[in-house]
Amino acid sequence: MSEHYFTAEPASAEERREIRVPLAGQTRAVQVAGGVFSPDRLDQGTTVLLNHVPPPPQDGTFLDLGCGWGPIALTLGLLRPAATVWAVDVNARARDLTAGNAAAHGLTGIQVAAPEDVPADVRFDVIWSNPPIRVGKGVLHQMLHTWLPRLEPGGSAYLVVAKNLGSDSLQRWLVEQFPTLAVTRLTSVRGFRILQVQA
Repeated sequence: MSEHYFTAEPASAEERREIRVPLAGQTRAVQVAGGVFSPDRLDQGTTVLLNHVPPPPQDGTFLDLGCGWGPIALTLGLLRPAATVWAVDVNARARDLTAGNAAAHGLTGIQVAAPEDVPADVRFDVIWSNPPIRVGKGVLHQMLHTWLPRLEPGGSAYLVVAKNLGSDSLQRWLVEQFPTLAVTRLTSVRGFRILQVQA
């Protein structure tokens, strides 16, 4: 990959196209483009996450951390239209795609934002994320230090991480770094772990 999907302003040609993917129990049309994570399909890690996380609360404030073109945020919005879903990504093209996909499906509860544009007082009942492991430990750890402490009491974060990309070491790091949070492995499916972090 010549250009990393974690780039704030991708320089590659946008070349938008429509694909059909399974979201919230139905096959749905979405817009994707180059320069964002998994531009051709619903990636396997996100698929595992969406198929195995517990259902979110009926309402509340949710976070899709690293939203890409929006599969997690869209799923949360489709499942829980009364909720506020923050879709956060450093990649401007990803944010634009998520916003367009949300509008196309009538999901008015999705708030798309760059990380620095989320108000500091916003707290989350649920965080679902396929975090960008390949950006390196420093960036990843900074992301988790920023967002996990913003869980509401009783809230939960679910992170899907490939075993071969360090899910077990990440779980140990989370236990060490967040002694007030309960960190467990929810499940392991097809080489992916879902880590649960409970406030």
